[in-house]
Amino acid sequence: MWVPVAGLPQRLTLSASSGAGRLCLWRSGAARWKDVPARNRRGLSDIQPQLLRGQDFRELPSRPSKCGVESKRYLTSPRLAETVVQFLLKEDDPCKLVLECNPGPGILTQALIQGGARVIALESDRTFIPHLESLGEQLGGKLHVVHCDFFKLDPRSFGVVKPTVDSRVLLQDLGIETLSWAKGIPLKVVGIFPAKNEKKLIWKFLHDIYSCTSLYRYGRVELNFFMNETDCQKVMANPQNRNLYQALSVLWQVACEVKLLHTEPWSSFDRHAQGGQLGKPECRASEPLEQQTQQNLCFVQFTPRRNLFTQNLTPVNYDVFFHMLKQCFLKRNAKLIHQLHSLSPVDAEVILKKIRQKGTTKITDMYPADFKRLFETIERSKDYSCKWLYDDFMEDVIV
Repeated sequence: MWVPVAGLPQRLTLSASSGAGRLCLWRSGAARWKDVPARNRRGLSDIQPQLLRGQDFRELPSRPSKCGVESKRYLTSPRLAETVVQFLLKEDDPCKLVLECNPGPGILTQALIQGGARVIALESDRTFIPHLESLGEQLGGKLHVVHCDFFKLDPRSFGVVKPTVDSRVLLQDLGIETLSWAKGIPLKVVGIFPAKNEKKLIWKFLHDIYSCTSLYRYGRVELNFFMNETDCQKVMANPQNRNLYQALSVLWQVACEVKLLHTEPWSSFDRHAQGGQLGKPECRASEPLEQQTQQNLCFVQFTPRRNLFTQNLTPVNYDVFFHMLKQCFLKRNAKLIHQLHSLSPVDAEVILKKIRQKGTTKITDMYPADFKRLFETIERSKDYSCKWLYDDFMEDVIV
């Protein structure tokens, strides 16, 4: 079995958006459309802790925030903080290192440390830094505060991101050790997805996991995030939820064990806007109806699977797996055998027989594990010099 280790060469840069599959490097086992015999061509579509004395978060300095005009959601309920701690810190779990994203007033931070965790707080808003540093001094050095935005670590797009932090530099400075993929969890990440960029970040983390880059150079990092209910339903969907089932669902469930741990009303979270003030989120009449009716945030745990990588699915060819899934779900109601003719010159009937699927099987009949089995079966086909088809417009290589 192929196992990722530390020191992997940096992957080719891919877009973190859902259309990233169009820009990838097709190595051995791929063929140009024009090189395929006419008879084999098909239409390939485009693709409740107690607050410490003197640490009332409502007494924070009220100078303007410099993190931008977008307001951020913060966990300020001791009850909710205690609930999160119960999920993250279990007695039989050896991993007690938690990286907290944008802790703000530090309610969850304090609960984690009192529960026995060592916490690295990455806060993007300078308004909260003095408060967090003071909190760390009172908690016996178990809190390390860094001014940076976790959600802008190791950006896949080009350009300068401030404050600029490379995860390798950050974690090396903090003494975080690398664990092989086959071993345990090196650290846990907890936070709230920013509403503005949630979908892009969901795709970015997928690319990071499959390519073993960013935090995943250090092993199977566990993500624990509050996210909106609609995206949660899409990530966890399967053939029993056909309307929500998509490539995103398959990719996350193949990569991770996904658990919905808790659902909390959106009104439970305070938001921090300009002026340094915490306040309850309000729905405005001008906001889209979907946003007004989105009343819940889901606390979801993503634990990378030990058996994610094999001899046929690796950080080297994962982008081909992404492409296969996106192409399949472009015609989600089509039969699998018809989509296979568009994707590969390998005999579709033989492939279906090997993965024990019928000719009448539709894309939305396939479970995530079935798609992984399909990809690996095509990859290990020895009777064909090329495994995948692509058009000339897909020859772009990003270096």
